[in-house]
Amino acid sequence: MVVLMNTCVFTIILLAFWDNSPQKLPARPNIVFILCDDLGYGDIGAYGQTKIKTPNIDRLAKEGMRFTRNYSGHNVCAPSRCVLMTGKHPGHAYIRENIGGLGPDKEGQEPVPQGELKLPLTLKKLGYTLGGFGKWGLGPVGSSGDPLNQGFDRFFGFNCQAVAHNFYPTHLWDNNQKIPLNNPKFASHQKLPMGADPNDPASYKAFSGKDYAPDRISAQALKFLDENKSRPFFLYYPTTVPHLALQVPEDSLKEYQGAFPETPYPGGKGYLPHRTPRAAYAAMITRMDREVGKLIDRVEALGLSGKTLFVFTSDNGPLYDKLGGTDADFFNSAGGLRGRKGSYYEGGFRVPLIVRWKGKISEGTTSDRVTGFEDWLPTMLELVGIKNETPSGIDGISFAPTLLGQTQAPRPFLYRESPGYGGAQCVIVGNWKAIRNKLNPGAKMKNAKPGMLELYDLSQDPTEKTNVAASHPDVVARLETILREQHTPSKLFPIRFLD
Repeated sequence: MVVLMNTCVFTIILLAFWDNSPQKLPARPNIVFILCDDLGYGDIGAYGQTKIKTPNIDRLAKEGMRFTRNYSGHNVCAPSRCVLMTGKHPGHAYIRENIGGLGPDKEGQEPVPQGELKLPLTLKKLGYTLGGFGKWGLGPVGSSGDPLNQGFDRFFGFNCQAVAHNFYPTHLWDNNQKIPLNNPKFASHQKLPMGADPNDPASYKAFSGKDYAPDRISAQALKFLDENKSRPFFLYYPTTVPHLALQVPEDSLKEYQGAFPETPYPGGKGYLPHRTPRAAYAAMITRMDREVGKLIDRVEALGLSGKTLFVFTSDNGPLYDKLGGTDADFFNSAGGLRGRKGSYYEGGFRVPLIVRWKGKISEGTTSDRVTGFEDWLPTMLELVGIKNETPSGIDGISFAPTLLGQTQAPRPFLYRESPGYGGAQCVIVGNWKAIRNKLNPGAKMKNAKPGMLELYDLSQDPTEKTNVAASHPDVVARLETILREQHTPSKLFPIRFLD
């Protein structure tokens, strides 16, 4: 009888060790990952912005670590998100450029294959509840790239990047259900009607509605926090702000009324007209900052501050001037850096990164470590204490030691490529940066030649004004080797002078 009882006890102990269900996992920190859309390196106060108010984001910087050499996954939307979610740089990742109009009613982007997004899938495997609130862009509803098929338990927002060009859409997606909004249907790319007075606010009434999509999305994100306060969660918040079109409710616009010299934007250079485009851009960012503040406050109200990692960043650099009425020069949106969205000069993909974890990351600290979106998968897994679960075959390198105040070897290199905007490659090794443009000219440019490799010493020339390739042939040769080795051909996204 005693032997039988001992055997039963031993069996129960073994089963306890073998049980790998989520409820048996140790306590792990929550993660709130805020991803802005086209927010430039200089668009927030913590990075030098003086015209736009961002008190809540600035607070995250004061209470956490600010990175000065952080790079988005790509220079445009969908492939940048693919790098983040896969841990692979653009020379290895599946999505390497924006391709849209593929789902039902031509809504949605090229879908990633099943099992591709290792970040959400690994967190799901480890017992996290995952919610996505904002813009997706990695596959239509019902496809292999649907967030619900890539580890997420909940999604609310825009599945399609093109639909997200309108902040007053006719619908959003609640998981796989289309939710109608109280907005009239109108195109997100049009001019003021002939004869309309560009100085009359009434001329712009047709370009708004009653349901501002970011407000609806924010409400669902806060609800997700309330519903999952007792379990480890990953809240992915890819806001559509400040991507065009320029649209913001009047209560936010009033905050910047008369703040800047204005010229009405009547349309003609993409997206929707706006009477006060500078005020609209600033108001959109400040309103987004308010929503970030709500997330911070709700986490604190739930008593989860010390258990929650906050990340704030952007998917690429700001738009080039005057597109859709924007004025990146006026706001110094790129922080004085060369290049804009679609470029691999610094302004096109060096973006803000702020990380806060109270009690773990020292407050008010700054790091100049080179980091990229692919690094987040291994970094998160190390921070939550499960480094051994890091998937193989990724390009990311954990920078958890840096976040925790430990010394860490520099990143060996950071590689980027793109078939779009004429095609480009770049690689950063320490302060050296090599970039090559014009690698994928259009089919009509039969006699086109690839651009010459440019070399910059970012320690001496952060704005990339002086190409020093001719003076450093040894560095050029070393970086050319990396450029050659890190590119793998893609049938879906070919680059003419590489493939």
